[in-house]
Amino acid sequence: MWRELIARLYKGAKFAAPASDEEIDQVERRLGQPVPDALRRLLHEADGVRDEYGSGLVWSTQEIIEQNAEFRASSDFAALYMSFDQLMFMADNGGGDLFAYVRVPAGRPDDVFVWDHETDERKCVAQSLRDYLERRAGDDGGDGWYH
Repeated sequence: MWRELIARLYKGAKFAAPASDEEIDQVERRLGQPVPDALRRLLHEADGVRDEYGSGLVWSTQEIIEQNAEFRASSDFAALYMSFDQLMFMADNGGGDLFAYVRVPAGRPDDVFVWDHETDERKCVAQSLRDYLERRAGDDGGDGWYH
């Protein structure tokens, strides 16, 4: 389902091989947060998807682990930004802004948020992973859809 949707929305999309249950479970163990169901299903079909320009439409399990761990552990980031502990970054725009799920018990489990790297603003931009992919595709790769 996810591969077909993404291939239809993004003509130049590049898909990685599917992720295993163990790789997805490792994300949960390393970050201490559950992987949202829709993201889990997408990762089962492709362990990461890049657009035609190389931006991460959806990161691989390893990228999710590495990027989130780096943001959470950086003392430089801690001095500049609010905590990243409640976020699970899973994609980028290629220019510094990142897309994430908010992973808190009373949070909005399916909503996708954008983190603006210049202002530290975090705002909801889509109500689901599908909504995020469709909105992002509708802007021809620009940033206007979430600003």
